[in-house]
Amino acid sequence: MGAPRAIAGLAFVGATAALFWRLRKEQSRERVDLYFSDGSSVSFEPGSPTGDRLLPLARKALAAARG
Repeated sequence: MGAPRAIAGLAFVGATAALFWRLRKEQSRERVDLYFSDGSSVSFEPGSPTGDRLLPLARKALAAARG
């Protein structure tokens, strides 16, 4: 009875760790998000033509805002 509980606990811990690792990896990627007044949005990843044009501008804007 103890072994199945231990295995289930380890599986839960492993799944939780994998989820946190994936979320952290997602947060570290740069992208440009444009939000429109109608509530829609578009995301541009690095490597896309629009993303490659907008990312340097976004970095500059963030640097100016931070001082």
